[in-house]
Amino acid sequence: MSFDGTNPSGLTLAVDIGGTFTDVALADTATGHVWRAKTPSRPDDPSEAFLNGLRLALDAAGAAPGDLRQVLHGTTVATNMILEGKGARAALVTTQGFRHVLGIGRQDIPRAANLYNWIKPERPVPASRIVEVTERVLPGGVVVTPLDEDSVVAAAEALREMEVDSVAICLLHGFANPDHERRTAELLRAALPGVAITASSDVLPVVREYERTLASVLNAVVMPGVTQYVARIEDKLTAEGVPAPLLLMQSNGGVAGAGKIRSAPALTALSGPAAGVVGARSAAAACGIDDILTVDIGGTSADICLIAGGEIGLTQQGQVGEWPLPLPMVDMVTIGAGGGSIARVADGALTVGPESAGATPGPAAYGRGGAEATVTDAHVVLGHLPARLLGGEMALDVVAARRALEEGVAKPLGIAVEDAARGILAIADNKMVGALRVVSVERGFDPRDFTLLPFGGAGPLHGCALADLIGSRRVLIVPAPGILCADGLMAADLKSEFSRARPRAGAADMVEAEQLCMELEVAAQDWFDVEGVPSEDRQTNRVALLRYAGQGNELAIPWFDTAAALEAGFVAAHQALYGFTLNAPIELVTLRVEAKAAMQTPAPATLEAGQTPDTIDRVPVALPSGRVDVPLYDRAALGAGATIEGPAIVSQLDTTTLIAPGWSGTVQPSGALILTKADQ
Repeated sequence: MSFDGTNPSGLTLAVDIGGTFTDVALADTATGHVWRAKTPSRPDDPSEAFLNGLRLALDAAGAAPGDLRQVLHGTTVATNMILEGKGARAALVTTQGFRHVLGIGRQDIPRAANLYNWIKPERPVPASRIVEVTERVLPGGVVVTPLDEDSVVAAAEALREMEVDSVAICLLHGFANPDHERRTAELLRAALPGVAITASSDVLPVVREYERTLASVLNAVVMPGVTQYVARIEDKLTAEGVPAPLLLMQSNGGVAGAGKIRSAPALTALSGPAAGVVGARSAAAACGIDDILTVDIGGTSADICLIAGGEIGLTQQGQVGEWPLPLPMVDMVTIGAGGGSIARVADGALTVGPESAGATPGPAAYGRGGAEATVTDAHVVLGHLPARLLGGEMALDVVAARRALEEGVAKPLGIAVEDAARGILAIADNKMVGALRVVSVERGFDPRDFTLLPFGGAGPLHGCALADLIGSRRVLIVPAPGILCADGLMAADLKSEFSRARPRAGAADMVEAEQLCMELEVAAQDWFDVEGVPSEDRQTNRVALLRYAGQGNELAIPWFDTAAALEAGFVAAHQALYGFTLNAPIELVTLRVEAKAAMQTPAPATLEAGQTPDTIDRVPVALPSGRVDVPLYDRAALGAGATIEGPAIVSQLDTTTLIAPGWSGTVQPSGALILTKADQ
């Protein structure tokens, strides 16, 4: 049992493991008090960083492991396996004659790629590890060739000789009739003990053979590693004396029990970024703000998302690395722009990213051997960062940062170092603005109507500049921007989705649709039973995915009881997104049931009122108008109602906030800092 939605007492632990640091938040559910900690990540064994973070947080709170009632976790284990190609040795079983579906893929190429020099990436399962079985099902689910079980036995023998760790099963039109896939899985499990088996009908029972096959294969690639990792976490929690259940963040912005994640680990592919978006929505809601643009700026990348009316949009057209992964996930755009993005001059032009200095060696200012100029070094040269970070534990090497910019950028361009730094930041900001416009303007939203919410370790340094570029006049800095992904875990619902494509796309048949929805709702109730959710806490919503006949993608529409209402909802959504409608038949393609239960979240924190404190220092900052000494504030000393006029710098454990000239900040009762243009 995972669900604990009603117990108002006890402690909730949230652990988010990133590439450089593991962020930890420990909350007293009754009082809302939160203790936070950061500890270095352990790429060789992330579970060790998890345990270290747990101990740090419990020590800070003076609590014992037995006091924990819930443990929440965001993990990049599946993501890293996919991106780095370090998953299990996997194989694919498919219908005879369809072994090249993965290799053929789709006719399109990545949006940013050059049409003439793009090279198709190596598939996660090579053709040599794809075996065929004899069977055939038509799109409507009718069996024309029964499953030849002898061919499955032969396939098992071939897989044994390949010494694979995991097998994905994706048979033609298995979404319409999963019987052959399920029988194949049953035979393979019996013949190949110890080998992880996953069937497409259990991962993604929807149309589109390539995407369904790829999702199943990626799930198989990460299944052994994620299963072992989750088992290590659970064993260490038990050994530590923690009685609380383990819940893991999924790409859809909800958490689920460890059992579901073991069977479908690909659901965690965007675990960390999704948690940050959930945390951003919660922090904005505490300030009475429902429409936000979030920018999560880390060391390597920036994740951008739009939240309208407090609703986090989901997409089934997401991507992880080079691969489309059509599982429900938070709708966001990721670009290679972060604090560690490297600036170089090539052929007289300055470029920034996507290559990053990473955690090792990191920016030159970190003093770990980095010699190339980065975005962080540009901030250091301009004086945007205090001399020491992480609560004084980490000193910045200003001389090394200046040398990196001078040698790598300023001299080749024949400009001053400060101008080089401003150029680096301008390029990085404009790359992020491009992504902000993708999630707003290109989807029918005006970014000027939204509050910008930058977070991550580098986010608050860029907030004012990004807001100026997109025309937003309000920036929200949450209480702990660098640990928001951990905080977001505690604001998430228990959540899962259940989808099924219609046997044949076409005009909505409401009788058939009702039957499919009822079957999906039965599956949802079974999941609620496994998670231990009381009947009164269960919520289900129906969603329909429709398209114009001939279109390649669908739009998700809230459920209506009549075909006319469904079509009207689709037309309205199409007009809002694309700016036009078509005189063409509308097809109902897929049905989805979203199941969720609200978790017990910590009580809202209320910051005591306080006057603007004295500055802890004045630091020289290179503004376009010249170098000026600006006030440096300790955020921990700011009470509710305190105001700060820019230019100013606000320092805290997990990040630094730059308040630009012309902006001012006011501390909210929730602890958030809202920046507004001074002329408002």
